[in-house]
Amino acid sequence: MKRPLALAAGACLLALAACDSGSPAADPAASGSQSAGSLPESSTQPVGCEQPADGPLQIGLVTINLQALFFNQINSAAQAMADEQGVDLQIISGNDDSVTQANAIDTLVADGVDAIIVAAIDTEGIKPSVQAADAAGIPVVAVDAIIDDPSIDAQVGTANSESGALIGEALLDQSGGEGEVGIVSALNSTIQLERQQGFEDAVTAGGMTIGTVVDGKNVQESAQTAAENLLTGNPDLAYVYATGEPALIGVAAAVRGQGAQDRVDVVGWDLSDPAVQGLRDGWITGVVQQQTFEFGYRAMAAAIDLSCGNPVEKDQPVPTEIVTPDNVDDFTFYLEA
Repeated sequence: MKRPLALAAGACLLALAACDSGSPAADPAASGSQSAGSLPESSTQPVGCEQPADGPLQIGLVTINLQALFFNQINSAAQAMADEQGVDLQIISGNDDSVTQANAIDTLVADGVDAIIVAAIDTEGIKPSVQAADAAGIPVVAVDAIIDDPSIDAQVGTANSESGALIGEALLDQSGGEGEVGIVSALNSTIQLERQQGFEDAVTAGGMTIGTVVDGKNVQESAQTAAENLLTGNPDLAYVYATGEPALIGVAAAVRGQGAQDRVDVVGWDLSDPAVQGLRDGWITGVVQQQTFEFGYRAMAAAIDLSCGNPVEKDQPVPTEIVTPDNVDDFTFYLEA
């Protein structure tokens, strides 16, 4: 008999991890971002520059994609702070491609921007580009994905392995330590591999087994196809873990499409409308929620202060919380902001 998922929440310490240009700059308003007036307030503000420069600071933000709500919320908060501080912010999508993302950083370096913020797809592959920025005297802030390199001036993110273990421990409480878990992951994402490893370590230590792992590639449509194959190939599977927003949305669509709500319980990462509906219906039993807006605010504040030569704390961990069917209404502002 399955038991309701126990509430588990905790502040996570920062861990070493990774997430995803010749692509054009994107208009945040056109990519689904929220208006500044509707955003949660920031817990931080930059000191800024004592002496006014010849013109506004030029800061580039290279993100993974402009599809996921997660990244658009980071962008919205960064844009809101940039507007408030009179900063020119250029947001560029990596289009889920690490080479495109590296090229975008190289272009920003060549343009001589004052600072760069990056949410990296491949934390190892991005290192030559961030090292080139450092060599050019351009500070780099890593947001979401944690890049283990001395050229990074500030790290804003979540301890992904520890938070994966947190949701794994919550699932153990629900399952009593019995059962098999299928996983929809993103094998091209360092961050999601860390979330997968932390989860696997926790649930296997508690007595559960890991079944089939499928690759959703951090793309919603791919994740749905992978999840459909997972459910079809494993008709007795009782639990599924999704390592990111596209994976969880894909799993939600697959479960509904196959009418599997009564036989599968799902846990995963990052709220979306489908995830909230699944929580309210009770078959999504836990979601790790990151403070996306705080990511954007802290990253932009750090980029501004680094541009101005102000000291900035290098490691800036942001806590995560577990959303359950019992407390989901406390977190829907992430979808309404």
